[in-house]
Amino acid sequence: MSKVLVTGANGFIGSHLVEALVRRGDSVRALVEYNSQNSWGWLDSFDQEVIDALEIVTGDIRDSHCVREIVAGQDVVYHLAALIAIPYSYRAPESYVETNIRGTLNVVQAARDLDVSKVVHTSTSEVYGSAQFVPITEQHPLVGQSPYSATKIAADQIALSFHHSFATPVAVIRPFNTYGPRQSARAVIPTIITQVLAGNREIELGDLSPTRDFSFVRDTVSAFLSIADSPRAIGEVINIGSGHEISIGDLAALIGDTTGVDVNIVSQQDRVRPAGSEVQRLCADTAKAQDLLSWQPEYAGQDGLARGLLETIEWFREPGNMKFFKPSLYNI
Repeated sequence: MSKVLVTGANGFIGSHLVEALVRRGDSVRALVEYNSQNSWGWLDSFDQEVIDALEIVTGDIRDSHCVREIVAGQDVVYHLAALIAIPYSYRAPESYVETNIRGTLNVVQAARDLDVSKVVHTSTSEVYGSAQFVPITEQHPLVGQSPYSATKIAADQIALSFHHSFATPVAVIRPFNTYGPRQSARAVIPTIITQVLAGNREIELGDLSPTRDFSFVRDTVSAFLSIADSPRAIGEVINIGSGHEISIGDLAALIGDTTGVDVNIVSQQDRVRPAGSEVQRLCADTAKAQDLLSWQPEYAGQDGLARGLLETIEWFREPGNMKFFKPSLYNI
């Protein structure tokens, strides 16, 4: 049994990772951002049995003293806490610098000082910008096409610099577009599903032409665990994806077909990124993950996407889950 810390535990991927860690018997400390409502985000939806197995702490990743106290005594740190909504990064870029860059510095500095055995730092496929070649390997150039992606590039490099400079045992997981139950409506798949299930037949989206590689959350979580367990992952950046790309327009049509609804897809200008900021194409090469970790996606290819979408749609069909979403509003 390892003592593990998950930052960003109250979020989409973080909450799924926490569940997986509890199931396999790890001693889990879950960091959630402090708020006056004592909300633990998606952790509040857990069965009491899982809650009782957790140590939930509130804090702020931007506060170095706070982070140091929370990291103390942990064997492994899974660092997921970040601001991730791309449109909001146009509005409040400084907050992304403080959270994504300074927050990561606080984590790796604490890990170095306190002799943590492994830090798994979370990157994003957005750091590649529009694909210059596909499938995208880890050697692809890094291009910051949004304030969000620029801060994630910087955060990745801060984390890796501690490995190179101080031998801090850092590994970087770089998921492509993860989706599944609990994802917020700032992402495209929940945006489409919630509009369809709310009875809308005119689905409002941004640019319909970009392609994405969608990775089901269960696959992403299994990759986190594999990276944490593998000594070969230290100092490495590892892509995680399905190896299948689909355009946003085709994705919306597929969700319509899966739900049995005939939808009309409308591109709205206020949902479109600035021209130079849109990432036109993403598709992962996961050969490195297969080589270093023996990891492969269970939800691979077109069939895997169809299965993952069906599971996601069924979760959203539950009235108790849909109440957390506002399909009539554009969530930036």
